[in-house]
Amino acid sequence: MSLLVALFLFYCNGFPQPHPLPHQHPDPEAVVQHVQRMVNASLSRRQTLSIQQKDQCLTGNPIDDCWRCDPNWATTNRQRLADCTIGFGQGALGGKGGQIYVVTDSSDHDPANPTPGTLRYAVIQEEPLWIVFTSNMVIKLKHELIINSYKTIDGRGANVYITGNGCLTLQYVSHVIIHNIHIHHCTPSGNTMIASSPTHVGFRGKSDGDGISITGSQKIWIDHCSLSYCTDGLIDAILGSTAITISNSYFSHHDEVMLLGHNDNYQLDTGMQITIAFNHFGEALVQRMPRCRRGYIHVVNNDFTAWEMYAIGGSANPTINSQGNRYTAPPNDNAKEVTKRVDTDEREWTGWNWRTEGDIMVNGAFFVPSGLSLGTQYARASSVEPKSAALIEQLTMNSGVLGGPREGSESVSNPGFSGGGTGGGSTSRSGGDDGDYFGMIFGNGGPPCPPPSSIFLSFLIILILYLSTNHGSLLSLQFIIVIEMKSEDRNHYIFR
Repeated sequence: MSLLVALFLFYCNGFPQPHPLPHQHPDPEAVVQHVQRMVNASLSRRQTLSIQQKDQCLTGNPIDDCWRCDPNWATTNRQRLADCTIGFGQGALGGKGGQIYVVTDSSDHDPANPTPGTLRYAVIQEEPLWIVFTSNMVIKLKHELIINSYKTIDGRGANVYITGNGCLTLQYVSHVIIHNIHIHHCTPSGNTMIASSPTHVGFRGKSDGDGISITGSQKIWIDHCSLSYCTDGLIDAILGSTAITISNSYFSHHDEVMLLGHNDNYQLDTGMQITIAFNHFGEALVQRMPRCRRGYIHVVNNDFTAWEMYAIGGSANPTINSQGNRYTAPPNDNAKEVTKRVDTDEREWTGWNWRTEGDIMVNGAFFVPSGLSLGTQYARASSVEPKSAALIEQLTMNSGVLGGPREGSESVSNPGFSGGGTGGGSTSRSGGDDGDYFGMIFGNGGPPCPPPSSIFLSFLIILILYLSTNHGSLLSLQFIIVIEMKSEDRNHYIFR
């Protein structure tokens, strides 16, 4: 009888909350505040030093300013990069403290028995390694590249392209850094034997064709990568992955960009915590920037310049904290909304914690927040504040692979869908600077629109004036109403 009661309770209420994941932070709001402090400190330092005409290498981006101003980073201090992570992935060591491993061979002949000198040979080793490349190279994978723990793939100083079958797989590993790599045209592969360590070769089924697939892994940092044209997702993180930062990267030419969470019923993903910062979501993107299930996702200071369906979506009650982003809606009037609750009715998602703070809305974009007593209130901005827009460009201007072409700039065909358009909106820089960096980046992003009731009030006033004076014809009244409605449409009011 007690078993039946237990099963009934599980059916009604779901299974009990799982224990915290390894490296899951107990106070995600503290991590968010730390990111804000680091951004504001970097911007303030840049402003102070630029007035003195010193250290012009500073950009205000706290990750880049951490290592790029050191003229000797490539020769004596390359591993300094591991100290520069922010957000939930902070503390990802990669191969810090390990030997430098130089990839000299771009081939991938035998995934079950990798050749020394290849990238595949380096990433499966057991000890920490900081992996660099002797020259520019294109690595066309025969099957998915399975990466072991405590590895840094550091493409700085070379243009490194990874493409082909499977691409990058992080499965039940930790402390991995992937930096300054082009990842594109990844396709499914598998049903073969692949080495995952020097002593283990196992059978792998067919992969999905993700650019980077993260499964059950923690302390992962992806920085300054350019990703495009993959069969499935550009980056997917599932099955209890957490403590991840995705930063300074450039995404383009893809449908389902980023999936965070395995499925709506997978309880372990409640502990997923991911920071998405300083990225550029560019040409020909359709949706999932990201698409979240459960977990806590901090989306901060990114530039969304195109989407066709929506930018940020989710299901199963994820927390989404959107701060200081610029969202530029496409020309399509039916795709202005930044957010999408997937397969969920309003009665269910009203309590979900989806927040927008200091976001800049361009070309009619609007974010639908919920939770925290917001109910179904809609936050919309009618204009772009130039000073804030200039700082978004400043923070994301080096997104993607440093010193190399972005995938979006290449003249290649679009795989099965049309490119997303970008809308208007002023991004000019304004003179003067009041130093209020917190307000610029995280403060309220523009005045809210008047309530929809003002539309009906205007209509009522016109109608009363018409009836009281009895002047004009029905045609003139219709004309006035049309003008009123066009005026409201120009200010992006939405009837719900």
